[in-house]
Amino acid sequence: MSATVFANAAVFDGHRHRGRIGHVVVEHGRITGVGVDAVPSGARVVDAAGGLLLPGFTDAHVHPVQGGLERLSCDLSALPAESGAYLAHIRAYADAHPELDWIEGGGWAMAAFPGGLPTAAELDEAVPDRPVALANRDHHGMWVSSRALQVAGITAATPDPADGHVERSADGRPTGVLHEGAMGLLAHVLPVADDDQMYAGFLEGQRHLHSLGVTSWQDAIVGAYSGMRDAGPTYARAAAAGTLTGTVVGALWWDRDRGSEQVADLVARRAAWTSGRFSATAVKIMQDGVAENGTAALVEPYLDRCGHATRNTGISFVDPVSLRGHVRELDAQGFQVHFHGLGDRSVREALDSLEGTDRARRHHIAHLQLVHPDDVPRFGELGVAANIQALWACHDDQMTELTIPFLGAERAARQYPFGDLHAAGARLVAGSDWPVSTPDPLAAIHTAVHRTSYDEPAPAGTVPFLPEQALPIEVAFAAYTSGSAWVNHRDDAGTISPGAVADLVVLDRDPLASPEEIGAARVRSTWIDGECVHES
Repeated sequence: MSATVFANAAVFDGHRHRGRIGHVVVEHGRITGVGVDAVPSGARVVDAAGGLLLPGFTDAHVHPVQGGLERLSCDLSALPAESGAYLAHIRAYADAHPELDWIEGGGWAMAAFPGGLPTAAELDEAVPDRPVALANRDHHGMWVSSRALQVAGITAATPDPADGHVERSADGRPTGVLHEGAMGLLAHVLPVADDDQMYAGFLEGQRHLHSLGVTSWQDAIVGAYSGMRDAGPTYARAAAAGTLTGTVVGALWWDRDRGSEQVADLVARRAAWTSGRFSATAVKIMQDGVAENGTAALVEPYLDRCGHATRNTGISFVDPVSLRGHVRELDAQGFQVHFHGLGDRSVREALDSLEGTDRARRHHIAHLQLVHPDDVPRFGELGVAANIQALWACHDDQMTELTIPFLGAERAARQYPFGDLHAAGARLVAGSDWPVSTPDPLAAIHTAVHRTSYDEPAPAGTVPFLPEQALPIEVAFAAYTSGSAWVNHRDDAGTISPGAVADLVVLDRDPLASPEEIGAARVRSTWIDGECVHES
């Protein structure tokens, strides 16, 4: 195999911006030269034309099978956050697919509807002949039609589950939104993707990630959850077929309705599915919900619309006392624990459970919308990585209308404290949570650096969102490259250095030289083991 030479590129090496330093040489899937002048005889030359060469992005928290399935279904994620746009697309999709018994998909934004709550009546008008079930962007709620409620048997008499609730009118009738665990009330009637549909979703998800420069990732839920089938067999199929081109860690789903008796099952699944580029070596524990529907677990109660404290402090999905025992068992079995921790109480409960665990596991907590100031230094002290979804740290309608009023000024002023975590010595890793939000790392890095969204205008009159929490540009790029590679235990990836795996991305410009252009940068090509897997 001849060498590949990347020429005329500025270089970010995974830790720092090195600028125009000469050629980068790849042989046999590894980087063999950095900053060299000579081109090996017979080498393939990739002209970067002044763009940036950097390590392939690693997404440390993503759901690509789910994202791929949604791209192949009624996908609302790319539409303007407007009820009219959503309903027109839903109607057109249903008309184009008369063969479907259910209309499924997702990607709607809560801010498109008063109070964040669409209604079944709106869906009934758009699709009068079939049930409809559409997950919202954060996948912590589902918009359903009257026919879907009827088929599922959800009525005024249906009790709320312990881990969620049904949105209701004053007389108790369901109005069309199911929050958190209430989505499970549809599980017995929703169509379940078959093996080939899951595989098609995986292939589309992987293709989309590669187009954005993502070469490896951690799938944050490998298990049956919210109507989704377990993607473990899908990854095993792809690994066996050689179609898994990314390198993937699967975070096996912790069933919050069970206890430590499931650890043996997790060990068995790890052994059965780990093969080739797929390693089922992490366990995902979702400790709370989201702030927009009042299920993120908070130290102090939510406020009502008048600014008064309520009785609601959110939901801890796993009893925090039991959680400590579960985490110790997982740690002893060699699993990495990957937490969903969004509210300050859930983050504290996760940190408490990780006291005394083995740092070599590289445990991490994702989302981190609220971290109590007392807990910020604990990340560095405990060796727990802060897994950030930076794209959310900006002003938008959802933040302005559905979050800030219910947190109050003090808490709202300490959201997504990435700068504080970095200053306190936390190791930062980064991910997208796609399909909750775009999997484009450059969009997320832009927000991490500027605390604004590059392509979605903020509400009139707003300024960057808590700019004191912005990250230095090299730190933000490192989180998405060497940082996330580290959390996936890929110590030979995520850097441009001799001996490193040649997972690389070529951008059409150098955003480190022009930080205002981070969000405008586009991927020219994506390389895995020195072979091109995407070219624009």
